[in-house]
Amino acid sequence: MVQIEIFNPDALAAPGGAYSHVARVSAGATIVEIAGQIAMDRDRNVVGAGDFERQCDQVFENLGTALRASGADWRNVMRFMTFITRREDIARLREWREREFPRLFPDGAYPPNTLLIVNGLATEELLLEVQVSAAI
Repeated sequence: MVQIEIFNPDALAAPGGAYSHVARVSAGATIVEIAGQIAMDRDRNVVGAGDFERQCDQVFENLGTALRASGADWRNVMRFMTFITRREDIARLREWREREFPRLFPDGAYPPNTLLIVNGLATEELLLEVQVSAAI
């Protein structure tokens, strides 16, 4: 029987709806699905309103927290799904990734990523959301 563990790490804000941050499924490898993370701190404050780069920093900080809470790290990431609300932020996202990914993925093996431009996210101040799938 497949064991599914669903939880919300204490270091993240409580979910703002009917979802959990992490689902972990054991069957050979353990698959970890992390709900889309936004630029919100543990106290549910939006970080970097209007500042795309600062929001990237917070989103990836939240993703790192969720990965660690799952017993994983950046080496375990097998897929990203990225949602942005403004087409003009594509260049900023690429610049951020080019600067930060070599630190997160020092071997240069960057996981696949799907980028979607959407009309909006949970609140108007949010400029991006990133979802991760990992395997441990």
